[in-house]
Amino acid sequence: MRIALGQLESGADIRANLAAIDRFAAEAARDGAALVAFPEYATYEKKKVDATFPAVAESLDGPVCRELAGIARRYRIALVAGVVETSDETGRAYNTLVALGPDGGRLASYRKMHLFDAQGFGESTFIKPGPSTDPAVFEHGGVRFGLMTCYDLRFPELARSLADAGAQVLLVCSSWVPGEHKTEQWLALNAARAIENSVYVAGICQAPPVSVGRSVLVDPMGVVEADLGLEPGVCSVEFSLETVDRVRDSFPMFRQRRL
Repeated sequence: MRIALGQLESGADIRANLAAIDRFAAEAARDGAALVAFPEYATYEKKKVDATFPAVAESLDGPVCRELAGIARRYRIALVAGVVETSDETGRAYNTLVALGPDGGRLASYRKMHLFDAQGFGESTFIKPGPSTDPAVFEHGGVRFGLMTCYDLRFPELARSLADAGAQVLLVCSSWVPGEHKTEQWLALNAARAIENSVYVAGICQAPPVSVGRSVLVDPMGVVEADLGLEPGVCSVEFSLETVDRVRDSFPMFRQRRL
C-alpha cells in the first residue's frame, strides 16, 4: 500500500487549514496514495492551547468534519486528521483524531488520552482526556491502522495495545512541542515504538514554528523510510505488510513475552 504523510503549518484560520488539507489530499491521491494522514490539531492550532480551542470545537458531525469527509470523497482517499471536538464539559473540548474512508464515512475516531501537561504547557486546562482506553483501530485496503496522538508516543503501553489489537501501522498524529532535545526524542520514540511492536510507525507532525516538523515513516526494523524535514508538504511512500510478517518471524516477541 501507498500512504501519504501531510505535514501542515496549521494556524487559527480554519478555512486556510482546510484548504491546505484539500491541496495535500489532492496531491497524495495523484501520487497513488490510498490514505493520507495529517497532524494533531490539523484544523485549528496555536502555539499554546487556550480558551479559543473549546470555543471553536464542533461535534464530529459538524461543518469541519463534513468538509473533511467531502475532501476524502472528492479524491477517493482515506483521510486522518486532528480536530477539536465538543465535550459535555463547559470550557473543555476533546483533542480528537478522525479517520474517514474514501466514501466520506467515518472509519474510527480517537480522543487523546494522555494530555501534554509538561514543559509549562497545560493542555488539560482546556482539553478533556478521552474517557476510553480501548485501542482505536480501523481497517482500510487490507491494512489495520492504529491511532495515537502526540504525547501518547511516550507511553509504550498504548502502542502495544494497538499492536495487540492487530494494528500493523501506527498513525501518530502530533504537534510535538519544541524544546531542548525534543526533535531527537521525537525521532527516537517513533523508531522505538516501531521496533518494539514490529509495526510501521507514521509520525505526522506540524511544521515549525509551532512544532518540530520531521514527519517520518519508520519501518518495523527502525529504518526511516521517509522524512519530510521542516517545511510543510506531503510525501507518499510505499510499504509492505510482508515486511511486518518477516520481522515478526525474525523477532517473535509476541510469542515470547511473559508480561
